[in-house]
Amino acid sequence: MNNEVFRPPPDLTVSEWADEYRFLSREASPEAGKWHTDRAPYQREMMDAVKTCERIVIMTAAQIGKTELLLNVIGYFIAKEPSPILLLQPTLEMGEAFSKDRLAPMVRDCPELTPLIANPRARDSGNTLLHKNFPGGHITIAGANSPAGLASRPIRVLLCDEVDRYPLSAGSEGDPLTLAQKRTANFWNRRIVLVSTPTQKGLSRIEAAYEQSTREEWCVPCPVCRKYQPYVWENIVYKDRTEPVMRCVYCGQESGEALWKSGLGQWQGVSGKDFTTRGFHLNAFASPWVRWGEIVEQYHEAYATGEEMLKVWTNTMLGETWEDPEGVIELETLNDNCESYGCEVPDEVLLLTAGVDTQDDRLELEIVGWGLRNQSWGIQYKVLYGDPGEPELWGQLDEYLQRTWRKAGGEELGLSCVCIDSGGHYTDEVYKFCKARTRRRVFPIIGRGQWGMASVSRPSRNNRARVPLFTLGVSTLKGVLNTRLRASKGQGGYCHVPAEAERGYDEVYFRGLLSERMVIKRLRGRETVRFEVRDSKTRNEPLDCRVYAMGAYEILNPDLKKAEQGKGESRAVKSVKPRRRVIRRGLMI
Repeated sequence: MNNEVFRPPPDLTVSEWADEYRFLSREASPEAGKWHTDRAPYQREMMDAVKTCERIVIMTAAQIGKTELLLNVIGYFIAKEPSPILLLQPTLEMGEAFSKDRLAPMVRDCPELTPLIANPRARDSGNTLLHKNFPGGHITIAGANSPAGLASRPIRVLLCDEVDRYPLSAGSEGDPLTLAQKRTANFWNRRIVLVSTPTQKGLSRIEAAYEQSTREEWCVPCPVCRKYQPYVWENIVYKDRTEPVMRCVYCGQESGEALWKSGLGQWQGVSGKDFTTRGFHLNAFASPWVRWGEIVEQYHEAYATGEEMLKVWTNTMLGETWEDPEGVIELETLNDNCESYGCEVPDEVLLLTAGVDTQDDRLELEIVGWGLRNQSWGIQYKVLYGDPGEPELWGQLDEYLQRTWRKAGGEELGLSCVCIDSGGHYTDEVYKFCKARTRRRVFPIIGRGQWGMASVSRPSRNNRARVPLFTLGVSTLKGVLNTRLRASKGQGGYCHVPAEAERGYDEVYFRGLLSERMVIKRLRGRETVRFEVRDSKTRNEPLDCRVYAMGAYEILNPDLKKAEQGKGESRAVKSVKPRRRVIRRGLMI
């Protein structure tokens, strides 16, 4: 029997263990070699809190070393306090990647860890991709989307990475974070660590947990008056984007990045309350791996691209949740967007897609043009009346989808991709129509309303016709559209609307496009986004058609910059192939 297992925990903190024994692997870090906590001193107390506090919440920007911090915690418990450990990633695939790309190299390159975990190639080694035994404990790596990985097994140390990317439910079992935390109930000395960049205000798991903690911020002394304060975006000022400075909130003096980072920082939070959770918040301005000029430049790029990328910048650079400036888009907003194109397709349009909605007595469709920075142009909204159970109506649709649209200079564009709704009463007819036209990228789709799922998932042929069937995350796409409809002219994501009445963009269309509103509701103990009809008398086919046309664009995943740079739009579009990987938008709405 190994007596080391029964020895009391050493008088050694996690950061001290890392400084003594941790080595960074060359394939996982640009700074391979011996670990030094002083490289990013804010990490010290975040790691050491694991020794003294039951629950730790870390809400941060990207590129501050979150993954290395988790690896240090894992290494410490394997070597010094052997325990059953569970590392929970958003998906099983991300868990496998973490095991192969981060955990395995650390075990290989840290001499203290290497002999504790057997070679995975040895027979009965207890070392598999998702489960590794060591003397006195084991580590299991699971995906929050996999109920099997959350099956009953006592866990002392629970490490939850990117919790804001977890699905609402692990299969049909319920909230994966709640399920995982229940597995620690048998341990009086349990440790729970939640780590994530935040996402949407009101939906963020990590923000909700942080608000119930000590809410600590990394504070540094002013180079002039020496008073401590956190890095705050509103206090960053610059004339030249490459040389931003920060203004002190106390003395008003402005100092550069090097001077602010030269001070000895400290964590400061809420005092006077008996908190059981320590919470840490940190933005990218504290990171030694990101220059302030880069952060400012990325802000301007995100602002120019549109609100979607501005959300990403806020989440990943500031480590803050995004709150929509307004929740409802009025009809007048779209009326103000109307403009005369002067031709069938404006010159800025580089490709066309279509979305088709199937009803019992008609087919409704929209042709949408796409340009740089996610700008879109409504080209035509059309209704084809007839019986979808009869071939005549599908013949009309086929003829229309094969037509071309002309630019002012004479160039003609055809459709690059078409998505047709296969739900409802005419699934077989949709499958039959699309199967004969797959080479033209005419695809059947099925919509799923679960919030946070992929915009477009991998196609499946598991259907009666064996035709490629794409699943669209329609709530995710509606959230993106909701953002784009608020964009200002010239901004990324702006939705252009034609003024010509014959194109079908009238008040009925506008009301249909705005027929649903985004609301946050509580489901299974968690807040989630739902889209509800504003008025039961208003039809929502225009909204569905636009969402399906957006899905067709996502399936293509085109490189429009290359098309714009002179190789010819039509040639660039022909070279596009349907995307084979899962497209994820996270919680961008």
